[in-house]
Amino acid sequence: MAVLLEFSMAPFDQGESLSKHVARSLEIIDQSGLPYRLNSMGTVIEGEWDECMEVVRKCYRRMREDCKRISCSIKIDYRKGRTGRLESKIAKVEQIVGRELSR
Repeated sequence: MAVLLEFSMAPFDQGESLSKHVARSLEIIDQSGLPYRLNSMGTVIEGEWDECMEVVRKCYRRMREDCKRISCSIKIDYRKGRTGRLESKIAKVEQIVGRELSR
């Protein structure tokens, strides 16, 4: 069951700048081998349900090592029989509008 999973995870107790915590999560995401896209508000990963949830679990476990309060938002999009949607969904919209859009 391939899904697109978008998530954002951040500590509440580490001040205003969270980039070092985001970087640690991105290392975990990158090492997973799953296709992903970082955006300014989170990260989208594509894979099987269990693979994606395992990445989120690893990010959470790493963050809780030195954070006392953590917020996590998750959105999941499943479509039977479809893969490669990380790119194809954007390509389809660009095809409809007739041009490349800002990424």
